[in-house]
Amino acid sequence: MMLPQEIIRAKRDGLALDPARIADFIAGLTDGRVTEGQAAAFAMAVFFRGLSLEERVALTRAMTHSGTVLRWDLPGPVLDKHSTGGVGDAVSLALAPLVAACGGYVPMISGRGLGHTGGTLDKLGAIPGYDARPDLDRFRRVTKDVGCAIIGQTPDLAPADARLYAIRDVTGTVESLDLITASILSKKLAAGLDGLVMDVKVGSGAFMAGPDQARGLGEAIVGVAGGAGLPTVALVTDMDSPLASAAGNALEVAYTLDYLGGRAREPAFHAITVELGAEMLMLGRLADSLPAARTRLEEALDSGRALAIFSRMVAALGGPADLAERPGQYLARAAVVRTVKVPEAGVIRRAATRDIGLAVIGLGGGRTRPQDAIDPAVGFTGLARAGDAVGPDRPLATIHARDAASADRAEAALRAAYLITAEPQPADALLRDRIA
Repeated sequence: MMLPQEIIRAKRDGLALDPARIADFIAGLTDGRVTEGQAAAFAMAVFFRGLSLEERVALTRAMTHSGTVLRWDLPGPVLDKHSTGGVGDAVSLALAPLVAACGGYVPMISGRGLGHTGGTLDKLGAIPGYDARPDLDRFRRVTKDVGCAIIGQTPDLAPADARLYAIRDVTGTVESLDLITASILSKKLAAGLDGLVMDVKVGSGAFMAGPDQARGLGEAIVGVAGGAGLPTVALVTDMDSPLASAAGNALEVAYTLDYLGGRAREPAFHAITVELGAEMLMLGRLADSLPAARTRLEEALDSGRALAIFSRMVAALGGPADLAERPGQYLARAAVVRTVKVPEAGVIRRAATRDIGLAVIGLGGGRTRPQDAIDPAVGFTGLARAGDAVGPDRPLATIHARDAASADRAEAALRAAYLITAEPQPADALLRDRIA
């Protein structure tokens, strides 16, 4: 066994790590021989020095095999989607039951929020009683019986990634292309998938702010996944504005219920959800073409099947069976609700989406340390997107805060995040690139 500090030193100095060294470091991360400080140092060394394709594959494989790798025997394809993270990105909550309603099986292993982005696991934590870390037998059973199960990493699945994931969140190493690739794919490979669709966000609210960075990450994921035998398509999508008008854990669960129930179908959120779902159906051979796949998804939404599956999943994992009918009874509500008004009419020219995400954290809806508790009730609703008209009758957003002081800070952050002009601007494309 090589000492962890020697492996860190080698990468710090720009040397290539052979697979055996990487496997040894990840084994130490799993069994506790590698300390939190050493893991942070390794992450920072990788952040600055990078990994070759061979090193990426070795790191991904080591993290995948740090725990159990699932095998399925189901009558349909096992599919999943993963997002690199953004603000107002509740797509996973809606997409898993939607694809299940079309014949796929979706064992989705989600993560906590990273940096300024919200995490699917934190959103599930807003549902009382929901067991986001079931044992593998329950995970398998719910996936088979319901069609989907959205959970967090269990101790059995890619445990090395679970430890490194929390450390990256608070050490400034979230944006490493190499670590993002290994983190995402280790969980997905451990889940035993037949196909994966990656949603790589680009823009002011994404970890990959530029199109070249985003495409680079998409190519890295598709390349490493393909080398590991997992058919993968990556879509590069817009995150220059919050994807949904809600940001905050309980608020995004409520938004998802409104979306699946047909009470709210905001164009941007709907378009991205359907496009990702269509790619999943194509990978699973559940549709002959993308237009046919989109039609199937629209019908599954309109018929109510997707909402019914979401409700069954929540109940099967310990949440309230009537969450969809009575969300107000179960989802936490903030003590202070305040509208951010705009005195004069104008158009949103720019939204500093990352700053909006940081404002959610400032309200208590995210973490600055791994051990921080999250307030599920706080966040924003009614968030404006770039290109939206605002004015006295159309506010920037509504703040949900635990107290007036928090609301004051959030209001100042929101006003600073938006640039309002008199003239409308062309809207950015939602779908920027496709990598297969």
